[in-house]
Amino acid sequence: MYNMTFEELSGDYSQERMDSVAKALEEVLTSALPQGCITVGVYEAAKSLNVDPDNVVLCILATDDEDVKDVALQIHFTLIQAFCCENDINILRVNNTRRLAEILGGGGGGKQNGGEPMDLHCVLVTSPHSTSWKDPALSKVNRFCRESRCMDQWVPIINLPER
Repeated sequence: MYNMTFEELSGDYSQERMDSVAKALEEVLTSALPQGCITVGVYEAAKSLNVDPDNVVLCILATDDEDVKDVALQIHFTLIQAFCCENDINILRVNNTRRLAEILGGGGGGKQNGGEPMDLHCVLVTSPHSTSWKDPALSKVNRFCRESRCMDQWVPIINLPER
């Protein structure tokens, strides 16, 4: 019989947990989109955060490998992260903007109505004003963010798997 080491066991659990959180994040985004509870774009997100930070339930910062060298984007991320921490808004980093575009754009290549590419570097999920949003997927994502903060990982990174 094969005995697994703690590292192997925790690695499997960790990967399983990450996959579970990624799936929950996808559920959150797909349910928030038709409700009009998604704000896309660094500047649009900054405006929304400034106007009504209490309504924001999740902030997603998305990058691909080439974005790491974009100094202006990294400065925007730092400012948004600081604001979210100050206002107790959960933050996630996502490292697959193409998959994020598929989720938010319905496979349309991440284009807005005018044909312009969407700025998916920052996505906010807001709570619908009409109801208090009790989404189990959102609860799972928020719990993951809280647990990550307890381990001093203030902005956990999630990989959205390809479909």
